[in-house]
Amino acid sequence: MKFGPVAIADAAGSIAAHTVRAGETIVKKGATISADIAEKLAAAGLSEVVAVRFEPGDIDENAAAAQLAAALAGTGVTAEMPFTGRVNLFASAAGVLTLDVAAIESFNGIDEAITAATLPAMKAVVAGEMIATVKIIPYGVPATLVGEALAALGHSRAVSVAPYLPGSVAVISTLLPGLKPSVVDKTLRIMAERLIPADATISADSRVPHEIEPLAQAIGEMAAGPAKIVVVFGASAITDRRDVIPQALLAAGGRIEHLGMPVDPGNLLLIGELNGKPVIGAPGCARSPKENGFDWVLQRCLAGIPVRRSDIQAMGVGGLLMEIVSRPQPRAPGHIEVAPVAGIVLAAGCSTRMGERNKLLQELRGKPLVRHAVEAQLASKAGPVLVVTGHQGAEVESALAGLDVTFVHNRDFASGLAGSVKAGLAALSPDAPGVVVSLGDMPNVTGQVIDRLAQAFADRPDALAVVPTLLGQRGNPVLLSRALFPAVSRLSGDQGARRLLDEAGDAIVEVPLDDPAIALDVDTPEALQALTGER
Repeated sequence: MKFGPVAIADAAGSIAAHTVRAGETIVKKGATISADIAEKLAAAGLSEVVAVRFEPGDIDENAAAAQLAAALAGTGVTAEMPFTGRVNLFASAAGVLTLDVAAIESFNGIDEAITAATLPAMKAVVAGEMIATVKIIPYGVPATLVGEALAALGHSRAVSVAPYLPGSVAVISTLLPGLKPSVVDKTLRIMAERLIPADATISADSRVPHEIEPLAQAIGEMAAGPAKIVVVFGASAITDRRDVIPQALLAAGGRIEHLGMPVDPGNLLLIGELNGKPVIGAPGCARSPKENGFDWVLQRCLAGIPVRRSDIQAMGVGGLLMEIVSRPQPRAPGHIEVAPVAGIVLAAGCSTRMGERNKLLQELRGKPLVRHAVEAQLASKAGPVLVVTGHQGAEVESALAGLDVTFVHNRDFASGLAGSVKAGLAALSPDAPGVVVSLGDMPNVTGQVIDRLAQAFADRPDALAVVPTLLGQRGNPVLLSRALFPAVSRLSGDQGARRLLDEAGDAIVEVPLDDPAIALDVDTPEALQALTGER
């Protein structure tokens, strides 16, 4: 590929390396310069342009990215259409991200022109979450380099998602004098919430004295039952292999794979096996909803991924799950727990820029656009989730069939966004301290983004609003505090959450995210085509 100044007389067919403006003629970066455009640039007085010209054997950036992404994508992964030399890979189902790290490192070592970036290996992901991206740096690359990159991958589909397997979990709680029943009840509620992303449930709840014999009997009974995983919450932490929970597992006929883990919080975890089923001795931190080492082990077990001694020992790098300096520690005095925020998805618009089609009903990755936005809310800790309908309300409700949401119909949907925001907020429970307002045409926003906003609000309960930012620019969704709700009455027309942010003034918390999904909405046929590749 040749790069550099090209005389205007020879520029036809080349690619503009930078945006060119000459008179009334504008050639955008990456656009092919036609003979007609070259004449106009010459007429405007331009004598040369910095451009790219392909040589024999070169492959266009988009074609190269598509070919390489297809080779990387394995089970549970879908690749979107290439744009500007980039192809994004998404999880097609909830599960655990599995990577061939060595193959990806070899791939990235071929040439600086070819890159692949992924989320961390063994990360829990949700359907529709972006998990990797392939980017070709220049406008084209030699076919030989593409061949070398493919060879580096070999037959490995280096990026895959191990989907969660259908099943249930048996929970055993040991009891000691002084352990309140309410603590066990709360632990079970939190455990049930942990299982929601995997569509799993608690099939059995057993409570026994914190003694070897009754616990061994309970472990044996649970391992012989329908549950695929057995979890033991001890009234006292495991500190040694000779402690009650490890010895009870051995007495039941099971085996200990590993005790302890280089993850904090989560050090005092036990992983073992009985009847081919994982048995997890949960650390005390597993009683909290905050992420800890127990989550890492549980998620793998739910996806059917074996957790061996070596896997646990490899968790140390990245295993220090600390709070950021500006955020109070979970155990710090004065840390305030707030009630979960609610969720609203705005899905009432007329979709005029899409033409005759309702954008929210168009398919992306096998489901309607609006369903992606609603499932992201449901995958988060926000709840309950309300969906505001209007234009083609019955069709939108049908597209969301089976989802645990409450529909709120905005009869005044044609007047603009303000009516939908008012309708959604008016339908909220008076107990909700705030609400995350999502747009139905933003399909790549994930539940994790929503949870980041909710966590920021929990850490700053005095905030009137929380917004995500990308490269300093505010995006969506937006979290609004109940204290801001009275300002809703002043909204009109297409004024939405953005107008409310003006009311919030300086009491806004911005959450910087490296996630283009917060700025990507699908308003036009061109935007939809960029995601689906369909015309």
